[in-house]
Amino acid sequence: MNDPAPAPQASEAPGLTLASLWTPVRKHWMVIIAAMVLCGLGAMFLTLGRTKIYEAQATMLFDPQPPRPLGREVQAVVDISGEYQNKREYYRTQFWVIQSQKIASLVVEQLRLHQDARFVENLPPASKPSARTVSVEDAARILRSRLSVEQVKDSQLAKVSYQDADPQRAQRVLGTLVDVYAQHNLDQALDAMGVAADWLGSQVATLKTDLESSELALHDYKKDKNILSVSMDDQSNMLRGEIQQLNQALTASRTQREQIAARRTELLKINPEVPANVPATELLNSSLLVKLRSDYVTAVQELSVLAAQGKGSSHPDSLAAQARIDATRSALLMEVKNVQGAVDHDFNVASNAINGLTALLEQAKQRALDLNLLEIEFNRLRRSKDGNEKLYGLVTEREKENDLTRLLRFNNIRVVDRPLLPRVPVTPNMPLNVASGLALGLALGLIGAIGREQLDRTLKTPDEAEHELALTNLGLVPLMHDEDEGSGYTNRRKRRNRDKNKIKPGYPELVVHEHPTSGVAEAARAVRTNILFMSPDRPYRTLLVTSASPSEGKTTVACNIAIAMAQAGKKVVLVDCDMRRPRLHNVFGAPRDVGVTTALLAPETLREAIHTTQIHNLSLLPTGPLPPNPAELLHSEAFGKLLEGLRERFDCVVIDSPPIAPVTDAAILATRVDGTVVVVRAAVTRKDVARRAVRSLRDVSGHIVGTVFNAVDFERRDYGYYHYYSYKKAGYGSEVPPAPPPDGDGDDSARPSALS
Repeated sequence: MNDPAPAPQASEAPGLTLASLWTPVRKHWMVIIAAMVLCGLGAMFLTLGRTKIYEAQATMLFDPQPPRPLGREVQAVVDISGEYQNKREYYRTQFWVIQSQKIASLVVEQLRLHQDARFVENLPPASKPSARTVSVEDAARILRSRLSVEQVKDSQLAKVSYQDADPQRAQRVLGTLVDVYAQHNLDQALDAMGVAADWLGSQVATLKTDLESSELALHDYKKDKNILSVSMDDQSNMLRGEIQQLNQALTASRTQREQIAARRTELLKINPEVPANVPATELLNSSLLVKLRSDYVTAVQELSVLAAQGKGSSHPDSLAAQARIDATRSALLMEVKNVQGAVDHDFNVASNAINGLTALLEQAKQRALDLNLLEIEFNRLRRSKDGNEKLYGLVTEREKENDLTRLLRFNNIRVVDRPLLPRVPVTPNMPLNVASGLALGLALGLIGAIGREQLDRTLKTPDEAEHELALTNLGLVPLMHDEDEGSGYTNRRKRRNRDKNKIKPGYPELVVHEHPTSGVAEAARAVRTNILFMSPDRPYRTLLVTSASPSEGKTTVACNIAIAMAQAGKKVVLVDCDMRRPRLHNVFGAPRDVGVTTALLAPETLREAIHTTQIHNLSLLPTGPLPPNPAELLHSEAFGKLLEGLRERFDCVVIDSPPIAPVTDAAILATRVDGTVVVVRAAVTRKDVARRAVRSLRDVSGHIVGTVFNAVDFERRDYGYYHYYSYKKAGYGSEVPPAPPPDGDGDDSARPSALS
């Protein structure tokens, strides 16, 4: 027995694709068509019962920056377009005004619509109105409810629309409304200009008096301060120049005094004992100092020469030289003293000049401060005079401009296109309403079809089975006959096409043998091949075929797998272990008096219990007499020995068992075989039942080879395996297997037999 394999990981759930959406549409297209027809007819009848509404349209120009016919120099005192932060705000405001209660009330009063019962009830001209009247305010609200304004994109234009059951009334009301709105806008501007004119007139007289007073005050001030001949600016400039000159002279005097002080310092450094070190600057300025210094230096040199000649200080020549030195020193010191006196005099003169210039500078600064005070008051008076003069001129000019603008009566809101008489109603729109009804019907039909498909909890496709059960799909087997296909047009057409290839009645369990070129036979051989390739190194010697519930085709699948194995050259025995509703003995026409149960009780009867069939390499072991306790027999040691004996005599043992859900027989058998094949019937096997069945097998560590997807209706194309359908339609395997005899007692007798 092969080792139990762990459950493979479940693949991801199939996403929502066009193919998954097309499947319910194709299956329930009649429901969708019916929903569309009903909704379309309903929309048509509702449309026919509604009152026809006509729409009149007018085009208006809203200019937030109106042209100035008097030129850009002439500005309107009152901006008739208003003051707004941006154009969008302006347009929103105007659209609100045109739909306002005030404008609507003016139109109602002018046309006396509040007394028109047809307007109030929105009746067509031919209808008979009641004597109903409403207030002006209520009639205005009715008018506003039928009015709409929409701006034309990227323009200053707007479309004003009004809807009414009477086309003439729609034209008349809208024409009156745009005229009333334009006139209202102009009247507002003119009223504002009138108020502005009154205010400007009163301001002109006041400003004229203020101007005269400011001019007289400025004149008196100039007279009092003696600034009539020279302007304040000229005086200020002259005083600034004087201060600048005094600053320059003061700086020069201070520099000169510093130079003189430096000479004094150098002269004071002269040593009376050695007066020869007179500063060079003083020697350059006095030739007498140069001569006296030269004489002194010469006398000193003579005395040095005499001393060098050995003549002492008492020598007459030395005494004479010393006398000349003393005389020249006294003369040099006297001249230095004279120079010092002159330098002191220059220092005093420079200091006096600095003091005088400082005093003059302070006086000039004080005069400048006084002048600043005068200038402040002067400028204040002059600004007052200039401001009054400018304001007086501006107000006078604006008064004239306002008068000119009032005379022009220019309106920045104009009617571009007046409303025409509407010929075609805008509502109800029959094509649009019918199309909407059809679309609604389509949506409801699709929702119903997809919802019905989603509520169907059966396994419908192999991919769905793989996802739900986490098992490999071993193959698909087409639906064998049409007993459950219904009586619709599509199903009748399918049956007519299949009738062309009908064959003689027989058991569907033998289709692989009786019709080896049919599509079902090819599918059975494909399942056989997949089973062999699932474990090529350790082939399945004992194979259990079961299903989750009855009537899912497990017996048919087991027979055809066994036949396909036998046709491949293997020696096969087909064992009927469905000891509750056995069927294989009827299929192969074998007696049931001996079989599995008798072989378990008397192993020597096994050879007698195995029957050869009309199919080469295929033998049959029926159930034998039905026992009261099948589960205990299958769980017994004798049954294990029976399987071992069959394994020794045959290459492959195929076991047909009861369904998994009702009884435990299949779970017991799954523990004794190499592999288990679970049959899933398309659109019949429920997901929850199949999951519980697979879980039951895994709980007992049964090795599940995979699933066979049975009873697939390829003509519905729900599965995507179109290659098989094309293969069949091309003439290969076109035989349709027959239905089983009506007296079948197995789980496959109640439904069309199929195998995958």
